Amino acid sequence: MTASRAHRAGQHVKAAADATLGRLAVGMLRAIRATSRTRMADFAGGFMRRLGPRLKEHGIGRANLAAAFPDKSAAEIEDILQAVWDNLGRVAAEFAHIDRLQMFEPDPHDQGDMLYTQEVYERFKRLRDDGKPALIFAAHLANWELPALVASKYRLNTTVLYRRPNIGAVSDAIIQIRKDSMGTLVPTGLDAPLKLLRVLEAGGHVAMLVDQHYVNGVDVTFFGRSCKANPFIARLARHIDCPIHGTRVVRLPDKRRFRVDLTEAIEPRRDGDGKVDIAGTMQAITSVVEGWVREHPEQWLWVHRRWR
Repeated sequence: MTASRAHRAGQHVKAAADATLGRLAVGMLRAIRATSRTRMADFAGGFMRRLGPRLKEHGIGRANLAAAFPDKSAAEIEDILQAVWDNLGRVAAEFAHIDRLQMFEPDPHDQGDMLYTQEVYERFKRLRDDGKPALIFAAHLANWELPALVASKYRLNTTVLYRRPNIGAVSDAIIQIRKDSMGTLVPTGLDAPLKLLRVLEAGGHVAMLVDQHYVNGVDVTFFGRSCKANPFIARLARHIDCPIHGTRVVRLPDKRRFRVDLTEAIEPRRDGDGKVDIAGTMQAITSVVEGWVREHPEQWLWVHRRWR
C-alpha cells in the first residue's frame, strides 16, 4: 500500500470512529434530556465522587490544591476534591437540560433555578441597555455554561467565544442545544479575532472563559504561582477601549440551583501612553478569578494543569 493510500485509509477509519462516537454522544444527550435534571445530576455527582479519585487527574488536583492552600490538611484537600468531582458530574448531567433552567426577576421567595440579587439585576440591565460595547469574562466555576444562558434569556446581545469539540457530530449536537439559548457562538480559530472585533465595533458584547493554561500567553500570578493566561480579552480591549465585566455562577448548598453574579467594570491597567496594558490587565482579571475560587474552591476545575 502506498503512503497516500494508507493516509486515505487512516482518514476513513478516523471518520468512521468519529461518526460512531458522535452518534453515541448524541444518543446519550437525548437520553439524559428525557430524564429528570435533578435526579440525573444527583446520580452523576455521586458517580463522579466514586470514579474521580481513580483517575490520574485526581493527583493533579491534589497537587494544585496543596500548592494553592498550604495551610489546609490532607483531609481538607480530599474533601474539596470530592466536591470538585461531584460538581463535574452535575455539570455533565445539567448540560442536556441547559435551555430548560428557569429564571425570574429578583424574588424574596427565591424561586427559580437561577437566582440573583436586585443589585446584580440592575447592573445587568445597565449593561444591556446602554448601547455600548463591553467585554465579559468568566471562569470554570460551578456550571460555567450558565452565564451565556442568562444573557440570552434577558436579551443581552452577546457573542460567546467557545472551543469546538474535536468530533464533528458532538460539536453539531452541542451547537443544536446551545443555539437558541446561549447567544451567538463563535468557535476559536484564525478568524475569531476579526469576528469579535466587528461585534464590539457594532456595540455588541463579547464573552469568554479566561482561566485555563495558554501556551503563548502572558505571565500572571495565580495563587502566588506564575502561570500563562490567554491575553485575547485584553487585546480586544486595547483595540476597542470598552468596559470589562466579570460574571460567574455559584452552585448553592442544595447543589441544584445557582446564584448569578456580575461585577462592576474592572479597570484595565494602562501603559504610559494611556493604552490598555495587556499583561497588567490580564493580571487584574486573574486576580478577580482567584478571589472567586478562594470563596468556593470546591466549585473550580482543579483537575486540569493550570500551572506548568
